[in-house]
Formats: sequence, structure tokens, C-alpha cells
Amino acid sequence: MKIGRRHFVQSAAALGAAAAFGAVPEPRRLRCALLGIDHAHGLDVLEVLRRSPDFELAGVCEPDEAVRQRFAERPELRGVTWLSRDALLQDGSIAMIAVESSVPRLLALARDAVDAGKHVHMDKPAGASLPEFRALLDAAEQRSLLFQMGYMYRYNPGFDFVRRAVKEGWLGPVYSISASMCTDLDATKRARIAKYPGGLMFELGCHLIDMIVLLLGAPERVTPFIRHDGPQGDALADNTLAVLEYANAIATVECAGMEPEAFPTRRFKAAGANGSIVLGPLEPASARLALRAPAGGYAKGSHTVAFDDVERHERDFADLAACIRGERAFAYPKAHDLLVQKTVLGASGMPDTA
Repeated sequence: MKIGRRHFVQSAAALGAAAAFGAVPEPRRLRCALLGIDHAHGLDVLEVLRRSPDFELAGVCEPDEAVRQRFAERPELRGVTWLSRDALLQDGSIAMIAVESSVPRLLALARDAVDAGKHVHMDKPAGASLPEFRALLDAAEQRSLLFQMGYMYRYNPGFDFVRRAVKEGWLGPVYSISASMCTDLDATKRARIAKYPGGLMFELGCHLIDMIVLLLGAPERVTPFIRHDGPQGDALADNTLAVLEYANAIATVECAGMEPEAFPTRRFKAAGANGSIVLGPLEPASARLALRAPAGGYAKGSHTVAFDDVERHERDFADLAACIRGERAFAYPKAHDLLVQKTVLGASGMPDTA
């Protein structure tokens, strides 16, 4: 059986309400720009925005001249318009800024965008300072600006299936979630991630923790295991595990940085009294659903479920554009993003008071 990503539906009610109160709808295609380019997802986001039917790319601003020079000759940036920081932030026609810098600069650049009155998509993880992140989200809220985190599994069709199954009770009470997201890093990428003591848990585990918090809420206790076990003589925490404890469930997340051909083995398993779902690989998503008793239109027994192979980030930005235009309500409130970041820092063995 094959299940596609649910289609986004325009909300006529929302548009009608806007008209009734005299609000001017946002134009169908919104002008946007990138601020920073050296995030691991930066070039992918650039390509998505370039071909987006919802956004018109005004250009890229890279405030760090050394970084700009390093990226200027990349083929992905051929033909791009380079913008100065002031030109970007003072351009009233630009509605949304995607902050795609390296992690140490994310919060400061996103705050520049918010202070300039722009809606923001900021890549993950949300920096190392929870108070600074909270202040950033508060500032966006005070200005009625949307702030979208770049957690890529929020719009993954396989995770949509898991979330539906848990929400509708197909599995019964969930007692276990186990998730694994490993990779194989070269020396350059290891050095970039080693800047943070949480290492691979901070870099990759944040995606899985976002999903676990969406499914189970706030954990009662988070226990990190942050280790360096690879043969490389660097400081990267390359073998990491976190245990999230709930009243009636345990969730585990593992992230290592030296597993060859790791993408096909990435997985997410949720188990309950009536059944389990094993999602793996995560991209393109495929699932095995096992049920003790029929649920969700599936018979008792085992089922293999395949999904459409959707491009990373496309659904994120389509949803953000629809929310900016007032066609639907934004699905991820400030409270969720703060809870995720607090949990990510705990799982990474990093303080949440920095």
C-alpha cells in the first residue's frame, strides 16, 4: 500500500475572516532571502526556494566575508544575487528570511531578521543558549511574526503516518520509542560538529527528539551518554545515546558519526500494547506496521507501508508560505520549540542556562 503526503488545502474561511476585518492578503508569491549560507542544509534550502511556487528568491546575504568567498564559486550559487546585510534587512518587500548559517551564528542572525520585521525559517539546532532562544521567540511573538524551525521530519510522510497512528490510538498506549540516526563523517565535518560538547546528539539527535516530544510531550528525566569512541584523534562526541523517561514509557535516541552507509539503517520505532510501527529507512520513508487487533483500517497482523519520496524542505516552506498568507494556522507554537530545545540540550549533556 502506498500513502502520499497529505495535500495542503487552502482555507477559504481564513481568507474570508481576513477580508471581513479589512486585512490585505499577502501576495501569492512571497519574496524571501537567505541569511547565512554555511549550514549543512543551506545549499539544499537555497535550491528549494529557487524553484518554489510560493517564494521568489531575492538573494543571499552572507555577512562573514570569509564564508562568502568560500561559497562564491560553488555551482549551486551560480547566478545568485548577493545582498548586503543592510540591503536585506531594510528591504520591505522581503517577507521571509531563511537563516542558514553555521550553528554558532543562528540565534544572532535570526534575531536580526526578527528585529527587521521578517518571518523566519531557522535551521537546527537552535543554538546553545536556551535563554537567548526564548528571547528570540518572544520577540517574534511580540511582532506577530512566524518562526519556523528547520526540523526536517515534521513534514516527512512516514512520520505523518507514525503521528497519526499514535494520535488515533492504533498502537494502544505507547510504552517504547527507539530511534537511530547515524552517519559517517569526514574530518572537515567532524571538526565543525566538535565545537559543541553534545556532538552527534546535538547535530542529528535533535530531529528525532523533536518527533518524540511531539508524540509523548515533555520527558520526566533525560539521561545523556556522550562519548568519543572513534579512532580519530579529535574532540568530537561521535558515539552518543540519550534516554528519555516518561511515566509509562521509555524513549532512546542513538547517534554515531562513524557508521558506513548509515542512511539506509536510520530508523524510528514506536511500540504500544496493540502494535508497533518501525519506520526505516527514514528517507525515502517505508514502514512496517504490526497489529494485535485491527486498527486504523488495517487488519490484525503485519503490513508494509510505502510512501511518496518527497523532497526535504519543500513541504516546510509550502506550509510556511500558506501560514504567512493567512490560509492556515501555524502548527508549531513557541512552547513546543522551547521544550524541544530544552530536551535537546539535556540529551546532549549541555546546560540549558547558558
